[in-house]
Amino acid sequence: MCIRFLKMIHNKCRNVVYPHSSIERFKVKDHQISWEVKYPEYKPINYTSEFILNEPWADPKIEDPCFEPNWNSLDGAVNRRSYMGDYVINEHGYPLNPVGRTGIAGRGDLGRWGPNHAADPIVTRWKRNNENMLVKDETTNKPILQFVAIQRKDCNEWALPGGMVDIGEKVSATLKREFMEEAMNLLGRSFSTRREVEESINLNFTNGIDIFKGYVDDPRNTDNAWIETVAQNFHDADNNTFGQLPLAAGDDACNVKWMNADSKICLYASHSLFIEKTVQIHDAHW
Repeated sequence: MCIRFLKMIHNKCRNVVYPHSSIERFKVKDHQISWEVKYPEYKPINYTSEFILNEPWADPKIEDPCFEPNWNSLDGAVNRRSYMGDYVINEHGYPLNPVGRTGIAGRGDLGRWGPNHAADPIVTRWKRNNENMLVKDETTNKPILQFVAIQRKDCNEWALPGGMVDIGEKVSATLKREFMEEAMNLLGRSFSTRREVEESINLNFTNGIDIFKGYVDDPRNTDNAWIETVAQNFHDADNNTFGQLPLAAGDDACNVKWMNADSKICLYASHSLFIEKTVQIHDAHW
């Protein structure tokens, strides 16, 4: 079962100040989000971070005469297609966020104009007691699902160990790579341990269950650049594969742990929603 949200209102990308900056977003109320709603007063600041402008892998400015992107298609090795369908290019040549206004124009901290593709692995197991028996919640009487979560260094929020799809990279490869980098910290391990972990990941990171494919309500989104992701679930029902791996936080994380899935959790971007859908598939406590 793959969940797509065709109609949504983004909230986290309408916060007052854009992440890692002092740039304030133009105020956008819920009924003003849609581009179809007239908002003549709307004059957002156009902001792209200096960090992005200096990165060789990032898109150049729209005004660059050498920049001729093939929107809504596979542009060489760069995927400019959206899971949400074709997006609109305005009269100035800028792609428009398919969900609507965010209060800020430009690219912000994102490398690509239009969709920036990511992948989020949801690695789960059942919570068990010392006798290896399933632990059930006292209220719902359903087993408790646990998932691997990392604490991001940039905002200290807990999140799934995902990341951006590299140019020309398959999503399946991104899912494995990000999990190994963020939750296993292979670079900080001995060669023998690293090889053992890689073999286990390669063996078990197959046949993931599609949980979500589409737009993410990420605080980095702008009017002209946004995050889209594929979230897949890899479940260790018997706690003898992923459940036995030694977790260790990678470079972009300050902590990593098995977290109980519960309706009270608050995760980065749309990650709580992904966990809720995963819980529904496994008929677990929520």
